[in-house]
Amino acid sequence: MGAFRFGVLAETAGSVEEVAATARRAEELGYDTVLLRDHFVPEPFGDQVAPLIGLAAAAAATSRLRVGTLVLDNDYRHPVMLAKEAATLQQLSGGRFELGLGAGWLRVEYEAAGMAFDRAGVRVGRLEESVRLVKELFAGKEVRFEGEHYRIDGVTNYPAVDLAPAVLIGAGSPRMLRLAGREADTVGILAKTLPGGTISDAMEERLSSAFATKADLVRAEGRNVEISSVVSVDLADDPRAAAERYAVERGWGAGAADLVEDMPAKFLGPLDHIVELAHRRRECLGLSYLVVSDRELEAAAPLVRALSGR
Repeated sequence: MGAFRFGVLAETAGSVEEVAATARRAEELGYDTVLLRDHFVPEPFGDQVAPLIGLAAAAAATSRLRVGTLVLDNDYRHPVMLAKEAATLQQLSGGRFELGLGAGWLRVEYEAAGMAFDRAGVRVGRLEESVRLVKELFAGKEVRFEGEHYRIDGVTNYPAVDLAPAVLIGAGSPRMLRLAGREADTVGILAKTLPGGTISDAMEERLSSAFATKADLVRAEGRNVEISSVVSVDLADDPRAAAERYAVERGWGAGAADLVEDMPAKFLGPLDHIVELAHRRRECLGLSYLVVSDRELEAAAPLVRALSGR
Protein backbone atom coordinates (compact mmCIF):
# COMPACT_ATOMS: atom_id res chain seq x y z
CA MET A 1 0.00 0.00 0.00
CA GLY A 2 1.47 3.35 -1.05
CA ALA A 3 2.55 6.02 1.38
CA PHE A 4 0.46 9.14 1.65
CA ARG A 5 1.49 12.11 -0.46
CA PHE A 6 0.12 15.64 -0.30
CA GLY A 7 -0.09 18.28 -2.99
CA VAL A 8 -1.24 21.87 -3.02
CA LEU A 9 -2.95 23.40 -6.02
CA ALA A 10 -1.77 27.00 -6.39
CA GLU A 11 -5.05 28.16 -7.89
CA THR A 12 -5.27 31.60 -6.26
CA ALA A 13 -1.67 32.56 -7.11
CA GLY A 14 -2.06 35.36 -9.65
CA SER A 15 1.62 35.95 -10.36
CA VAL A 16 4.87 34.04 -10.67
CA GLU A 17 5.96 35.58 -7.37
CA GLU A 18 2.84 34.25 -5.64
CA VAL A 19 3.37 30.79 -7.12
CA ALA A 20 6.93 30.78 -5.77
CA ALA A 21 5.75 31.99 -2.35
CA THR A 22 3.09 29.26 -2.22
CA ALA A 23 5.71 26.67 -3.15
CA ARG A 24 8.09 27.83 -0.42
CA ARG A 25 5.34 27.71 2.19
CA ALA A 26 4.16 24.29 1.00
CA GLU A 27 7.70 22.97 1.37
CA GLU A 28 7.94 24.42 4.89
CA LEU A 29 4.69 22.72 5.86
CA GLY A 30 5.74 19.30 4.57
CA TYR A 31 3.71 19.02 1.36
CA ASP A 32 5.15 16.87 -1.41
CA THR A 33 4.11 18.81 -4.51
CA VAL A 34 2.88 22.16 -5.74
CA LEU A 35 0.63 22.02 -8.79
CA LEU A 36 -0.81 24.36 -11.41
CA ARG A 37 -3.85 24.09 -13.64
CA ASP A 38 -3.82 24.81 -17.38
CA HIS A 39 -6.46 27.37 -18.38
CA PHE A 40 -6.41 30.72 -20.11
CA VAL A 41 -9.93 31.95 -19.40
CA PRO A 42 -10.87 33.17 -15.91
CA GLU A 43 -13.84 30.87 -15.33
CA PRO A 44 -14.21 28.59 -13.49
CA PHE A 45 -10.84 28.71 -11.70
CA GLY A 46 -9.67 32.31 -12.00
CA ASP A 47 -6.80 33.88 -13.91
CA GLN A 48 -3.49 32.05 -13.64
CA VAL A 49 0.06 32.11 -14.95
CA ALA A 50 1.36 29.77 -17.65
CA PRO A 51 1.84 26.48 -15.79
CA LEU A 52 5.24 25.31 -17.01
CA ILE A 53 6.85 28.71 -16.53
CA GLY A 54 5.17 29.11 -13.15
CA LEU A 55 6.46 25.71 -12.08
CA ALA A 56 9.98 26.63 -13.15
CA ALA A 57 9.76 29.51 -10.68
CA ALA A 58 8.41 27.17 -8.00
CA ALA A 59 11.23 24.70 -8.58
CA ALA A 60 13.83 27.46 -8.38
CA ALA A 61 12.34 28.68 -5.08
CA THR A 62 12.46 25.25 -3.39
CA SER A 63 14.84 22.34 -2.89
CA ARG A 64 12.73 19.28 -1.99
CA LEU A 65 9.24 20.05 -3.23
CA ARG A 66 8.10 18.38 -6.44
CA VAL A 67 6.28 20.46 -9.06
CA GLY A 68 3.50 19.28 -11.34
CA THR A 69 0.63 20.08 -13.66
CA LEU A 70 -2.96 19.20 -12.77
CA VAL A 71 -3.41 18.88 -15.65
CA LEU A 72 -2.17 20.13 -19.02
CA ASP A 73 -4.77 20.05 -21.79
CA ASN A 74 -3.20 17.83 -24.43
CA ASP A 75 -4.81 19.82 -27.24
CA TYR A 76 -2.97 23.00 -26.28
CA ARG A 77 0.53 21.68 -27.05
CA HIS A 78 2.00 19.42 -29.71
CA PRO A 79 3.66 16.41 -28.01
CA VAL A 80 7.07 17.19 -29.56
CA MET A 81 7.09 20.67 -28.01
CA LEU A 82 5.59 19.39 -24.77
CA ALA A 83 8.32 16.75 -24.41
CA LYS A 84 11.00 19.40 -24.94
CA GLU A 85 9.51 21.78 -22.37
CA ALA A 86 8.90 18.97 -19.88
CA ALA A 87 12.46 17.67 -20.24
CA THR A 88 13.82 21.18 -19.73
CA LEU A 89 11.74 21.61 -16.57
CA GLN A 90 12.84 18.17 -15.36
CA GLN A 91 16.45 19.27 -15.82
CA LEU A 92 15.91 22.66 -14.15
CA SER A 93 14.15 21.11 -11.16
CA GLY A 94 16.72 18.38 -10.61
CA GLY A 95 14.23 15.65 -11.46
CA ARG A 96 11.29 17.02 -9.46
CA PHE A 97 8.76 17.53 -12.27
CA GLU A 98 5.56 15.47 -12.58
CA LEU A 99 3.75 15.75 -15.91
CA GLY A 100 -0.03 15.76 -15.51
CA LEU A 101 -2.06 15.40 -18.71
CA GLY A 102 -5.71 15.31 -19.68
CA ALA A 103 -7.80 15.21 -22.83
CA GLY A 104 -9.35 18.67 -22.35
CA TRP A 105 -12.96 19.40 -21.44
CA LEU A 106 -13.76 23.12 -21.17
CA ARG A 107 -15.64 23.97 -24.37
CA VAL A 108 -15.86 27.74 -23.72
CA GLU A 109 -12.07 27.90 -23.54
CA TYR A 110 -11.62 26.17 -26.89
CA GLU A 111 -14.21 28.46 -28.45
CA ALA A 112 -12.61 31.59 -26.98
CA ALA A 113 -9.34 30.63 -28.68
CA GLY A 114 -11.00 29.63 -31.95
CA MET A 115 -10.02 25.99 -31.46
CA ALA A 116 -12.16 23.08 -32.60
CA PHE A 117 -13.77 21.27 -29.67
CA ASP A 118 -13.86 17.75 -31.06
CA ARG A 119 -16.01 15.03 -29.57
CA ALA A 120 -14.60 13.22 -26.56
CA GLY A 121 -13.51 10.13 -28.48
CA VAL A 122 -11.30 12.21 -30.77
CA ARG A 123 -9.75 14.14 -27.90
CA VAL A 124 -9.03 10.96 -25.95
CA GLY A 125 -7.56 9.35 -29.07
CA ARG A 126 -5.20 12.30 -29.45
CA LEU A 127 -4.17 11.99 -25.82
CA GLU A 128 -3.45 8.27 -26.25
CA GLU A 129 -1.07 8.99 -29.11
CA SER A 130 0.47 11.97 -27.30
CA VAL A 131 1.27 10.01 -24.14
CA ARG A 132 2.96 7.32 -26.22
CA LEU A 133 4.98 9.90 -28.14
CA VAL A 134 6.05 11.88 -25.09
CA LYS A 135 7.27 8.72 -23.38
CA GLU A 136 9.28 7.68 -26.46
CA LEU A 137 10.78 11.15 -26.68
CA PHE A 138 11.74 11.07 -22.99
CA ALA A 139 13.48 7.74 -23.66
CA GLY A 140 15.93 9.46 -26.02
CA LYS A 141 14.75 7.62 -29.13
CA GLU A 142 14.63 9.10 -32.59
CA VAL A 143 10.89 9.00 -33.00
CA ARG A 144 9.11 8.22 -36.23
CA PHE A 145 5.37 7.85 -35.92
CA GLU A 146 2.31 8.03 -38.11
CA GLY A 147 -0.98 7.82 -36.30
CA GLU A 148 -4.49 9.10 -36.73
CA HIS A 149 -3.70 12.43 -35.10
CA TYR A 150 0.09 12.97 -35.18
CA ARG A 151 2.86 12.36 -37.70
CA ILE A 152 6.50 12.62 -36.62
CA ASP A 153 9.38 11.95 -38.98
CA GLY A 154 12.64 11.71 -37.08
CA VAL A 155 12.71 13.79 -33.89
CA THR A 156 15.05 13.24 -30.93
CA ASN A 157 14.16 15.11 -27.77
CA TYR A 158 16.54 17.61 -26.18
CA PRO A 159 17.63 17.98 -23.47
CA ALA A 160 18.11 14.33 -22.62
CA VAL A 161 16.84 13.30 -19.18
CA ASP A 162 18.33 10.57 -17.01
CA LEU A 163 14.97 10.14 -15.28
CA ALA A 164 11.78 10.74 -17.21
CA PRO A 165 9.11 12.80 -15.43
CA ALA A 166 6.42 10.78 -13.72
CA VAL A 167 3.13 10.92 -15.62
CA LEU A 168 -0.24 11.72 -14.04
CA ILE A 169 -3.45 11.42 -16.04
CA GLY A 170 -6.70 12.98 -14.88
CA ALA A 171 -9.58 10.65 -15.70
CA GLY A 172 -13.30 10.27 -15.06
CA SER A 173 -14.73 8.26 -17.96
CA PRO A 174 -14.15 4.52 -18.56
CA ARG A 175 -11.92 4.95 -21.61
CA MET A 176 -9.80 7.59 -19.88
CA LEU A 177 -9.52 5.47 -16.74
CA ARG A 178 -8.33 2.47 -18.73
CA LEU A 179 -5.82 4.65 -20.58
CA ALA A 180 -4.57 6.03 -17.27
CA GLY A 181 -4.30 2.52 -15.84
CA ARG A 182 -2.10 1.50 -18.80
CA GLU A 183 0.12 4.56 -19.03
CA ALA A 184 0.17 6.70 -15.88
CA ASP A 185 2.20 6.55 -12.70
CA THR A 186 -0.58 8.46 -10.93
CA VAL A 187 -4.28 8.72 -11.78
CA GLY A 188 -6.32 11.68 -10.63
CA ILE A 189 -9.89 10.41 -10.24
CA LEU A 190 -12.39 12.97 -11.54
CA ALA A 191 -16.11 13.35 -12.08
CA LYS A 192 -16.93 12.56 -15.68
CA THR A 193 -16.97 15.31 -18.28
CA LEU A 194 -20.13 16.00 -20.29
CA PRO A 195 -20.48 16.36 -24.07
CA GLY A 196 -21.38 20.03 -23.69
CA GLY A 197 -17.93 20.82 -22.35
CA THR A 198 -18.49 20.89 -18.58
CA ILE A 199 -17.87 18.54 -15.64
CA SER A 200 -20.78 16.61 -14.19
CA ASP A 201 -22.20 18.14 -11.02
CA ALA A 202 -24.13 14.96 -10.15
CA MET A 203 -23.81 14.00 -6.51
CA GLU A 204 -23.59 10.33 -7.50
CA GLU A 205 -20.31 11.04 -9.30
CA ARG A 206 -18.73 12.04 -6.00
CA LEU A 207 -19.73 9.09 -3.80
CA SER A 208 -17.52 6.23 -2.66
CA SER A 209 -19.26 3.73 -4.92
CA ALA A 210 -18.45 5.76 -8.05
CA PHE A 211 -14.87 6.34 -6.90
CA ALA A 212 -14.39 2.63 -6.23
CA THR A 213 -15.72 1.70 -9.68
CA LYS A 214 -13.29 4.13 -11.31
CA ALA A 215 -10.34 2.97 -9.23
CA ASP A 216 -11.17 -0.63 -10.16
CA LEU A 217 -11.04 0.28 -13.87
CA VAL A 218 -7.59 1.77 -13.33
CA ARG A 219 -6.31 -1.27 -11.44
CA ALA A 220 -7.83 -3.70 -13.96
CA GLU A 221 -4.89 -2.88 -16.23
CA GLY A 222 -2.69 -4.80 -13.79
CA ARG A 223 -0.22 -2.06 -12.88
CA ASN A 224 0.71 -0.49 -9.56
CA VAL A 225 -0.73 3.02 -9.99
CA GLU A 226 -0.99 5.77 -7.39
CA ILE A 227 -4.57 7.01 -6.90
CA SER A 228 -5.15 10.71 -6.31
CA SER A 229 -7.97 13.18 -5.82
CA VAL A 230 -8.41 16.87 -5.17
CA VAL A 231 -9.89 16.94 -1.68
CA SER A 232 -11.29 19.39 0.84
CA VAL A 233 -10.19 19.37 4.48
CA ASP A 234 -12.35 20.99 7.16
CA LEU A 235 -10.96 20.52 10.64
CA ALA A 236 -14.10 20.89 12.74
CA ASP A 237 -15.25 19.61 16.11
CA ASP A 238 -18.44 18.06 14.75
CA PRO A 239 -18.17 16.04 11.49
CA ARG A 240 -21.94 15.90 11.10
CA ALA A 241 -22.38 19.65 11.40
CA ALA A 242 -19.56 20.19 8.90
CA ALA A 243 -21.21 17.78 6.45
CA GLU A 244 -24.57 19.51 6.84
CA ARG A 245 -22.93 22.89 6.28
CA TYR A 246 -21.26 21.71 3.09
CA ALA A 247 -24.48 20.11 1.81
CA VAL A 248 -26.39 23.35 2.36
CA GLU A 249 -23.65 25.38 0.62
CA ARG A 250 -23.95 23.11 -2.43
CA GLY A 251 -27.73 23.49 -2.49
CA TRP A 252 -28.41 19.87 -1.58
CA GLY A 253 -29.98 20.60 1.81
CA ALA A 254 -28.87 19.46 5.25
CA GLY A 255 -30.55 16.08 4.68
CA ALA A 256 -27.75 15.20 2.24
CA ALA A 257 -25.16 15.16 5.04
CA ASP A 258 -24.97 11.35 4.97
CA LEU A 259 -24.01 11.48 1.31
CA VAL A 260 -21.42 14.19 1.93
CA GLU A 261 -19.81 12.03 4.60
CA ASP A 262 -19.59 9.25 2.00
CA MET A 263 -17.64 11.42 -0.46
CA PRO A 264 -13.98 10.34 -0.63
CA ALA A 265 -12.91 13.90 -1.42
CA LYS A 266 -14.41 15.34 1.78
CA PHE A 267 -12.41 15.17 5.00
CA LEU A 268 -14.58 16.76 7.67
CA GLY A 269 -14.22 16.65 11.44
CA PRO A 270 -11.55 16.58 14.17
CA LEU A 271 -8.01 15.61 13.21
CA ASP A 272 -8.14 12.09 14.66
CA HIS A 273 -11.36 11.46 12.73
CA ILE A 274 -10.00 12.60 9.36
CA VAL A 275 -6.76 10.68 9.91
CA GLU A 276 -8.90 7.57 10.38
CA LEU A 277 -10.88 8.46 7.26
CA ALA A 278 -7.68 8.82 5.26
CA HIS A 279 -6.44 5.38 6.33
CA ARG A 280 -9.82 3.81 5.61
CA ARG A 281 -10.06 5.39 2.16
CA ARG A 282 -6.55 4.32 1.30
CA GLU A 283 -7.36 0.76 2.31
CA CYS A 284 -10.76 0.59 0.58
CA LEU A 285 -10.24 2.85 -2.44
CA GLY A 286 -6.48 3.08 -2.86
CA LEU A 287 -6.60 6.85 -2.36
CA SER A 288 -3.16 7.90 -1.12
CA TYR A 289 -2.27 11.17 -2.90
CA LEU A 290 -4.39 14.02 -1.54
CA VAL A 291 -4.35 17.42 -3.22
CA VAL A 292 -5.83 20.51 -1.57
CA SER A 293 -6.44 24.01 -2.85
CA ASP A 294 -3.99 26.67 -1.68
CA ARG A 295 -7.02 28.14 0.10
CA GLU A 296 -6.59 25.22 2.53
CA LEU A 297 -2.79 25.21 2.56
CA GLU A 298 -2.53 26.14 6.22
CA ALA A 299 -5.73 24.46 7.40
CA ALA A 300 -4.75 21.06 6.03
CA ALA A 301 -1.18 21.20 7.39
CA PRO A 302 -2.03 19.23 10.58
CA LEU A 303 -3.27 16.35 8.41
CA VAL A 304 -0.06 16.49 6.36
CA ARG A 305 2.02 16.30 9.53
CA ALA A 306 -0.09 13.48 10.98
CA LEU A 307 0.08 11.26 7.90
CA SER A 308 3.49 12.02 6.47
CA GLY A 309 5.48 12.34 9.69
CA ARG A 310 6.96 15.67 8.67
